[in-house]
Amino acid sequence: MRSEGPNKHYSYTFAFLFFFVTLFPDVCISANTLSATDSLTSNKTLVSPGDVFELGFFKILSDSWYLGIWYKTLPQKTYVWIANRDNPLFGSTGVLKISNANLILQSQTDTLVWSTNLTGAVRAPMVAELLDNGNFVLRDSKTNGSDGFLWQSFDFPTDTLLPQMKLGRDHKRKLDRFLTSWKSSFDLSNGDYLFKLETQGLPEFFLWKKFWILYRSGPWDGSRFSGMSEIQQWDDIIYNLTDNSEEVAFTFRLTDHNLYSRLTINDAGLLQQFTWDSTNQEWNMLWSTPKEKCDYYDPCGPYAYCDMSTSPMCNCIEGFAPRNSQEWASGIVRGRCQRKTQLSCGGDRFIQLKKVKLPDTTEAIVDKRLGLEDCKKRCATNCNCTAYATMDIRNGGLGCVIWIGRFVDIRNYAATGQDLYVRLAAADIGDKRNIIGKIIGLIIGVSLMLLMSFIIMYRFWRKNQKRAIAAPIVYRERYQEFLTSGLVISSDRHLSGDKTEELELPHTEFEAVVMATDNFSDSNILGRGGFGIVYKGRLLGSQNIAVKRLSTVSSQGTNEFKNEVRLIARLQHINLVRLLSCCIYADEKILIYEYLGEWKPPILIYLKNPKRSRLNWQKRFNIINGIARGLLYLHQDSRFKIIHRDLKASNVLLDKDMTPKISDFGMARMFERDETEANTRKVVGTYGYMSPEYAMDGIFSVKSDVFSFGVLVLEIVSGKRNRRNSYNSNQENNPSLATTWDNWKEGKGLEIVDPVIVDSSSFSTFQPHEVLRCLQIGLLCVQERAEDRPKMSSVVLMLGNETGEIHQPKLPGYCVGRSFFETESSSSTQRDSESLTVNQFTVSVIDAR
Repeated sequence: MRSEGPNKHYSYTFAFLFFFVTLFPDVCISANTLSATDSLTSNKTLVSPGDVFELGFFKILSDSWYLGIWYKTLPQKTYVWIANRDNPLFGSTGVLKISNANLILQSQTDTLVWSTNLTGAVRAPMVAELLDNGNFVLRDSKTNGSDGFLWQSFDFPTDTLLPQMKLGRDHKRKLDRFLTSWKSSFDLSNGDYLFKLETQGLPEFFLWKKFWILYRSGPWDGSRFSGMSEIQQWDDIIYNLTDNSEEVAFTFRLTDHNLYSRLTINDAGLLQQFTWDSTNQEWNMLWSTPKEKCDYYDPCGPYAYCDMSTSPMCNCIEGFAPRNSQEWASGIVRGRCQRKTQLSCGGDRFIQLKKVKLPDTTEAIVDKRLGLEDCKKRCATNCNCTAYATMDIRNGGLGCVIWIGRFVDIRNYAATGQDLYVRLAAADIGDKRNIIGKIIGLIIGVSLMLLMSFIIMYRFWRKNQKRAIAAPIVYRERYQEFLTSGLVISSDRHLSGDKTEELELPHTEFEAVVMATDNFSDSNILGRGGFGIVYKGRLLGSQNIAVKRLSTVSSQGTNEFKNEVRLIARLQHINLVRLLSCCIYADEKILIYEYLGEWKPPILIYLKNPKRSRLNWQKRFNIINGIARGLLYLHQDSRFKIIHRDLKASNVLLDKDMTPKISDFGMARMFERDETEANTRKVVGTYGYMSPEYAMDGIFSVKSDVFSFGVLVLEIVSGKRNRRNSYNSNQENNPSLATTWDNWKEGKGLEIVDPVIVDSSSFSTFQPHEVLRCLQIGLLCVQERAEDRPKMSSVVLMLGNETGEIHQPKLPGYCVGRSFFETESSSSTQRDSESLTVNQFTVSVIDAR
């Protein structure tokens, strides 16, 4: 009898469990897999085999339900991945199941909320599994291992990076992985901040807020990012970057498998890494960035570095000096460092900046084959090279990075960072042997300044008193002097026969501009370029304006300033930016434009931004049409025939309604009505947009603008910039005219189309025949021979006529730079601007494959 007792007890237990499961079939009995015959509802979860992670439904607010993954055993509920973050379930939970070889999330009314969106044939039954590393995968039930994953949550991060997850670019699958913050603590949808690995140039992270860069990590130097001193090789955490033909990816791993760690981007835009403190049962923050003023992107402008140990924190690099030392000392620093002596190309030398975050490399030239000495030789023989550095600091230095023109966003560190070699004129290299004499001279100078301080202060006070009384008169006199010199108001006798027609643009006094922009406050900056900085302003009449303040080192000098004022003041069209007035005072040259609204940067920013999905196909098509109508007005419908000569993505602005506005007429030229082309010895413009006949022979016409328009159309359709001159052979991300032509000839035109305009969020506006028509028009515009290209009137007609026949394009022409140099010595500052003066090109015809 005693031997029957335990068996009888087990029988009761089994009967109770059978009875309980029969009455309550939906009770949570967790497993780590979901088969094709199972479903997951609100009272069920999946648990990884080691009880590390759990997947199920949860809610933040009372009526918002999400499907997500969290740590199972931690007392603080910490979510690491969310499926339907932008589409929560309201009022009721949903059902997760496998259907048609996809994971799908449906509401209780069978409405599709989220799906893995896989396509293709299925060879075996599917199973979903939650792994111990937090990865939720979909695979064939007959296959094990990562090679069998048909879909995985690690490929679609939300706001958290876990160990073994990757951020970066998968070249084989053309997949980008990046982090996006929550909107707020109670709104888990995509927020304003995005943390993404930029793979053009050297790999480096950028932190974006909407369309603006807030922070840059600096490039990977072989063991860390040069400007991310927070990331060090901890005892339990190892960081790694993979850069090869298949992928560019950043990840970290833990040497202690009992440790929990995560890297997140929060709703305030801070990148933070945490580890779990099992003793105190809480998350400890290892590091957070950005945290100091020098951490933020480009706080000091070009040719300067930021150092938190100095006051002010911004310092000009040796060989450069602030244009206005008083303004620099008071904190007005952007765009103020300029060369003391212009480069001569032949006798220049290099100085070494130690332990710095290297400048922005997205426009740099990278050659992985060269060592440091060969890198120096290449920079020395290229007259446009302004700095160089090694790519990988291990093993004595491997790889070469070269900057052409201006470089920005440098920071000095006490212990970490890399070495940067900056090109200077030989006269600006300091002689260490004269340091004692310099110290003595400094002491004498300070003594004299102390003795004369009272006199200087008195004279300065008197000068300010006189200026306050005479300033309005001085402004008017300087402006009238500018006018009578023919720089703003000019006779159009050469355009209109004997009739002289003068035009006076309204003048705004400098004091009014200073007040409108709050003394050119950094908080009012809308953008910047080679010309200088654009500020948001507000006049006393409550009118918002955009203030373009030309830098003294800008490539847009007095003649270009005159040209823009003289031309754009005459033009009125919805697709041209409107010039309201100008301001000339001392060496200040300022243009005042209509204000286009908040968060509307040049279309170039949209094309470079990971959130460019906001530009669906309909918006892009409207932008293409608007640019075409603006060019048609310049070429045909305005009072004068005008050739823009510098049409490019960064010169097309978008207003609040996404209406394109062509801007920057500093390089434009007017033609007689019967004049068809002209020739110049000074070729100006931007490489990649210039037509072959203009780049090689200096011949420009309306067909030169048509070529630039064609390049711009192809960029808008592909979502990528036209390939630039680079020694880096891996240029998959930037298609050239050659690859576009090859795809078109092989009937694969849709393969170069930006993927974001054909995804689920934009598909309703996607018209394949319209996209292919635009590709064909773009290729017609970039044909090698100018006479083969259509006029803008024909382009506008082709864009508006869906049924009309269009000719097949011929082979496009493109320019390969053989050398870059200035044609005039006075243009030396132009080398540091966005647009280069280019000469000596060869024109190549692309052979069809």
